[in-house]
Amino acid sequence: MNRYAFPAFAAVMLLLPALPVPDFWITQSLYIGLYAIVALGLVLLTGVAGLTSFGQAAFVGIGAYTAAYLATTSTWSPWLTLLVGIALAIVAALLVGALTLRMSGHYLPLATIAWGLTLNYTMANMEWLGKYDGIGGIPSLVLFGADLGTGRGLHPLVWAIALLAALASLNLLDSRPGRAIRALKNGATMAEAMGISTFRYKITVFVFAAFLAAVSGWLFAFFQRSVSPSPFGINKGIEYLFMAVLGGVGHVWGAFLGSAVVRLVEDKLQVLLPQLIGTSGNFETIVFGIVLVVVLKYAPEGLWSFVGRWRPAPPRVRDWADAPPLPQRAKPARGEKLLEVQAVRKQFGGLVAVNDVSFDLHSGDIVALIGPNGAGKSTTFNLITGVLGLSGGAVRWRGRAIGGLPSRAIARLGISRTFQHVKMIPEMTVLENVALGGYGRSKAGVVQAVLRLDRAEERQLFAEAERQLARIGMAEQMHELAGNLPLGPQRLMEIARALATDPALLLLDEPAAGLRHHEKQALATVLRQLKDEGMSLLLVEHDMDFVMGLADRVVVMEFGTRLIEGTPAEVQASPEVRAAYLGTEH
Repeated sequence: MNRYAFPAFAAVMLLLPALPVPDFWITQSLYIGLYAIVALGLVLLTGVAGLTSFGQAAFVGIGAYTAAYLATTSTWSPWLTLLVGIALAIVAALLVGALTLRMSGHYLPLATIAWGLTLNYTMANMEWLGKYDGIGGIPSLVLFGADLGTGRGLHPLVWAIALLAALASLNLLDSRPGRAIRALKNGATMAEAMGISTFRYKITVFVFAAFLAAVSGWLFAFFQRSVSPSPFGINKGIEYLFMAVLGGVGHVWGAFLGSAVVRLVEDKLQVLLPQLIGTSGNFETIVFGIVLVVVLKYAPEGLWSFVGRWRPAPPRVRDWADAPPLPQRAKPARGEKLLEVQAVRKQFGGLVAVNDVSFDLHSGDIVALIGPNGAGKSTTFNLITGVLGLSGGAVRWRGRAIGGLPSRAIARLGISRTFQHVKMIPEMTVLENVALGGYGRSKAGVVQAVLRLDRAEERQLFAEAERQLARIGMAEQMHELAGNLPLGPQRLMEIARALATDPALLLLDEPAAGLRHHEKQALATVLRQLKDEGMSLLLVEHDMDFVMGLADRVVVMEFGTRLIEGTPAEVQASPEVRAAYLGTEH
C-alpha cells in the first residue's frame, strides 16, 4: 500500500460502525478482521519463512478457551485473560516448535496436523472445558467503562488490533530479523553462512504466528460470548491456510484480501449451492478446493499479486548517505597463518569425496583450489566453512580448531563465502540481499524492528550494502529484484554480500562462472584490490587464465586428494597437472 491507501483503509474500517450500514455488514467485517489476524501469522510463517502449518486454529483455541474459562470462573479482568492466553500460546508454540521445526519436507505439516488434532480432542473431552458443548455465558468486554457488546462497539477494537498487527508485520519484514526470516524459505545453508541461526528464527516466526492466533481467539471468545471445540478443529486450520494462500501467502495485505473473499463468498455459497443442487451440505468446500487449484495454477502468489502488478512498490528512499559505518573487526597482520587445513577427510558411506587434503593460507594471500570436475573442491570448501562435518582431520583458524562448529559460528569468526550455485532471495532487491551480509555486524532484534526502533542501524546496513555494491560496479542495480538479474551479476551480488560481513578470509566458489570477459577482468581487479587491503582469499575456479593471473599459490586436487601445490608457474609446468586435466597417452 502507498502512503495514502493505508490511512484511508484504516479510517474506513475503524469508522464503519458509525456509518448507516446494516448490522450484517458489521458482523461480516468482524469475522474478516478476526480471520485476517490469524492469516497474517500464516503469511509470515508459510509465505515468508516457508514453514507450512495446519495447526493455527489450535492456537486460536488456546486464546479463546483461556478467555472463556477465566472470564466465567474468576473475577479476573478480561484484559488479564488476554495476557494469560498469549502466555499459554507462546509456551505451547515454544514446545511444539522445539519438537517440530527441526523437521523438513512433509514432516512439519504432518506434525502441525497432529498438534491441531491433539489439542482439539483435548478441548472436546475435558469436563472442566464443557466437552463438546464448550463454555457459554462469557461477559462482554468493557473498555473505559463502556460495554463493547458483540457488534458495533467491538468492531473498532478488532480492526485496530488487525491493523496494528499488519503494521507490525510490515515493520518486521523490513528489518534485520525480517531479512533473516525471509532467508529461511530458500534453505538454511546461505543464511547460516551469513551468521544467522535459522532454527532460532523458525522458532521466532512460529511464536509470532501463535501470538497473533491467540489474540484472535481472545477476541473471538468475547465476540461470540461462547466457545466450543468445532471452530478450532483441523478443518478451520486448513481454512486459515487457504485464506492466506488465496489472498497472497507472501503478502501482508493478502491476508486481509483472502479473509474477505473466503468469508463473503462462503456465506453466499452456503445459500446458493443448496438451491442449485437441491440438497443441503457443505458443498462450498468443493468449490473452494477447485478455486485453490486454479489459483495455484494461474496465480501462485495469490490474488494480491495482481494488485502488486498494477501498483509496483516504489524504490526504497535513499536516506543512508550520512550513516556512520558499521563496526569492523581487527584485521590480522600480513603474513600471519590464518587457515590450516590438516588432512581433512569427508566420507559419504563408501565414497571418499575428500581424502586427507592439507594446505595452509597466510594473511594477504590468494590461494586457488583447482582440479577437474568431481575433484572434491566444493566439498573441501564446505568442510572449511562448516556446511559439512569432518569425517577426519582438522581445520584451524588462527590456531583455533573450528572443525565441528556450525557454519554461522565460523562466519562470525571472519570467514565468509559464496556458493557454486548462487544462493540468494529472489523476491528481495539486490540491496536487501547484500544487506543480509551485515547481519553479524548489527544487533537489532524483533521487538526493535516491530516498534521501528532500528532505523539508525538499518541506514548503516544499507550504506554498507551500497558501498560493497559500488565496489564491484553494481550500485546502479541495487533497487532491482535479485531474481531478475542474469547469472553473472547474481554472482557479483553474492561477492558483495560476502564482503558486507567484513571477512578476514573470503572463500569464492567459482566466482567467474557466467561472467563475460570484461566482467572477469573487473572482478580480478576487485580481488587484487581486496588483497592490497589485507584480505585473504581462497577460491575455486575453472578458468585457468583467471586463476593463474591472480593467485599467489595454487592447490591442485584430483579424485579427492591433493595432487600438487605451488606457484602458478610451478603448477603450469607440472606434467602431473597436465595429465590430470588432459589425460595421459598409453
